[in-house]
Amino acid sequence: MSPQDKRIVVLMGGTSCERDVSLVSGAAVARALAEAGYNIETIDIGNDIGAVLAALDPAPDAIFNALHGRYGEDGCVQGLLELLRIPYTHSGVLASALAMNKPMAKRLFQTAGIPCADHVIAHRDDVLAGNVLPRPYVIKPINEGSSVGVQIILENTEPTILRSENWPFGDLVMVEKYIPGRELTVAVMGDRALGVTELRTSGGFYDYEAKYTDGKTSHIVPAAVPPDIYQAALDYAVAAHEILGCRGVSRADLRYDDTKNDPGDLYMLEVNTQPGMTPLSLVPELAEYSGISFVELVSWMVENAACDG
Repeated sequence: MSPQDKRIVVLMGGTSCERDVSLVSGAAVARALAEAGYNIETIDIGNDIGAVLAALDPAPDAIFNALHGRYGEDGCVQGLLELLRIPYTHSGVLASALAMNKPMAKRLFQTAGIPCADHVIAHRDDVLAGNVLPRPYVIKPINEGSSVGVQIILENTEPTILRSENWPFGDLVMVEKYIPGRELTVAVMGDRALGVTELRTSGGFYDYEAKYTDGKTSHIVPAAVPPDIYQAALDYAVAAHEILGCRGVSRADLRYDDTKNDPGDLYMLEVNTQPGMTPLSLVPELAEYSGISFVELVSWMVENAACDG
C-alpha cells in the first residue's frame, strides 16, 4: 500500500507538563508525513482521550504517537490503542511503562551490565529533613521526562523544589548520586544506534529550558569522546533499548565522567521511548547525521507501527 492510500492520525498535545513540546513535535511530524504523501489528521488530545480514540471511524491505518510525558508515553495511551487494535509508533505498553519508571528501568539496565548511578527512593519530607545521600545528589520525580522537576543539590544548595505546595509528582522521589562530567545522548532506530551527541549547555545542566530554548545548548555531533567511550555509549543504548523491549525509535541519555581517571566512566541515566520531534530535538539530528532525512525518519516510524499482540 502506497503512502497516498494510508490514513495516519498524529496524536499531540495531551495533559502532561510536556504538552507544549508535544504540540511542536506533532506539528513537525504532520508536515513531514504530508510531504511524504500520507493522508494526515492531527488530534490535540485532552482528558477525553479514550472517547476520542474510540470514535475514530474508520480506524486509521496507523497512529503516530507524538505525545510526551504522563499518559502519552507511560503505557496508558498504548493500552488504549492495543484494545482498539490500531497500530501505533514507538514502544508498546510494557516497554513504555518500564522506561517511564526510572527505578525499575535502572534495575533492568543493571541486569544487562549497564552501569547506573546509585540512588535511593525517599519520601520528600525525609529529603527536606536531611541528606538521604551524600552531596552532591540529584532529585528526580519517579515518573517524568524532559528533566521536569529535577534539581541538582550541591554543597551550598537546598532542595527547594520539594518545598512547593504545588509539587505535582507524588511524595516519593528518586535521589540519585550526581555524576560529574559530560552529557551524552544516543538515538536508537530499530536495532541500531545512529550516533552519539554531546550536549553542552550555556549554564547549569541540561534542564527543560536548555532542551527547548534555541541557543541554550550546543549539540556536538559526533560527540568528541574517546573511541572506546563512543562505542560503549552506542552499545549501552542498544542494550537498554532491547532489555526494556522497546521498538521503533528511542533515545538513551548518559553521563560521561571524565574528571578522574582515563578514559573515564559512562553511566546510563534513562531511556526516552517518545523522544522529541521538534526542530531542536536530538533524534532527528542524529538521524540526519546518519543520512536519514526527517521525512524518511517519520515515514519509517509509520511503516513500522504495530500493536504488541
